Amino acid sequence: MKLCDLHTHSIFSDGTFTPEETVDLAIQTGLSAVALTDHNTVSGLDRFISYAENKPIDVVPGIEFSTRYNDRDLHILGLFLKPESFAAITEYVKAADDLKDQSNIDLAQKLNQNGYMIDYQKIKSERPDGKVNRSHFAAELVELGYFNTNDDAFDTILSEDYGWYQPPKRISTLETIELITKLGAVPVWAHPLIHMNYEECDAFLPIAKDHGLVGIETIYSLYSDADTEFAKKMCAKHKLLESGGSDFHGANKPDIGLGKGKGNLEIPYEFYEILREVAK
Repeated sequence: MKLCDLHTHSIFSDGTFTPEETVDLAIQTGLSAVALTDHNTVSGLDRFISYAENKPIDVVPGIEFSTRYNDRDLHILGLFLKPESFAAITEYVKAADDLKDQSNIDLAQKLNQNGYMIDYQKIKSERPDGKVNRSHFAAELVELGYFNTNDDAFDTILSEDYGWYQPPKRISTLETIELITKLGAVPVWAHPLIHMNYEECDAFLPIAKDHGLVGIETIYSLYSDADTEFAKKMCAKHKLLESGGSDFHGANKPDIGLGKGKGNLEIPYEFYEILREVAK
């Protein structure tokens, strides 16, 4: 059975593998197709595409947008991005990047004021494109000996409930779906059941579809069997396409393997083929 993985991250967001290493690992894992979908950036895609040339794997240039719909943070994948659209996407996320940077500065100040002496500019300098999120704060706190694991930091001082981290304003979910469509790519709602319950998801899908949503992730590393079954029913009900991904981050999520998730993930290559036809 040919398999794919349509949701992964590299060092250009919060993963620990380079785009090239991601391609190599996908081939070693036996995947027939892999997407790179870094958070709010296309910075690694030129390397990803170039390195994969003449290699025995299909690659999907993508992105994972962090968006806001009412009071919910929703993640929207743009799959099969065209290189000529990269500049427009970079411009689209610039305002959100500036807000995110200010949120990071505020978080660093809170940490320093409370005895967690981290250097935000150092963290930024270690990123390929200077983009930082909470996973990088968590890794730094672990390296400095304040916590044993990234999860320990996330569950305490980096959680929204703790009060030190204030999430930045997000770009609009529906506007983002429309932009992806306008650019000739394929908008897919990433892990919908992580951010909405079954009833909320069912209510939101027709709204999202009206704005151009093409598919949702029905297979995902953190889904239960019931989640996958429900997501598939939603695709049938709302006439949407299926997608799936591990949400691979390398060492930052060591329990999630590329193409394998927590060990039993199998995403049919057919998902890639059908979505590719939409992009064409």
